Amino acid sequence: MLYHASIAAKDPENVSKVVAEIWGGEHFPFLPLQNGSWMAVASDDRNTALEVYPHNSIIDYEDPKVVVPNPAPSGTNRVETHLAIGTGLTADDIFAIGEREGWFAQRLRRKMGFDVVELWIENRVMLEILTEEMQSDYLETTTTPRWMAALEKWKEAKLG
Repeated sequence: MLYHASIAAKDPENVSKVVAEIWGGEHFPFLPLQNGSWMAVASDDRNTALEVYPHNSIIDYEDPKVVVPNPAPSGTNRVETHLAIGTGLTADDIFAIGEREGWFAQRLRRKMGFDVVELWIENRVMLEILTEEMQSDYLETTTTPRWMAALEKWKEAKLG
């Protein structure tokens, strides 16, 4: 289960506001850092949160209470990070948000057998958004036994 995660964005306040909208939650300045970071909090039973730090910031392992400017930003636009999150909104709602924000969005079927709406925050960070209709398929198809079966199938194909 996910309790919270962090990503970086060029406009942390707006990104946290959009994620809060998708979750039906709230967004707040992330007070522990006081550096322009914001957070979105879902209205779920775990208070799931997404902390959104200013782009080109890093968490410093020597002092994890601060987020500092990255001394050597890669210059690349897209990042390795992505999250799969659930929502009570429809796929059309997510597409409307993407259009409003100028962010790329598309509906895709994943190989494991479930659909997602990819919403690319600031066209940099991918959120795999699972509507209520998609969440049950996701939970049914991403079980440990299914992953193990897929791994065995992959091994057989590789050896055969």
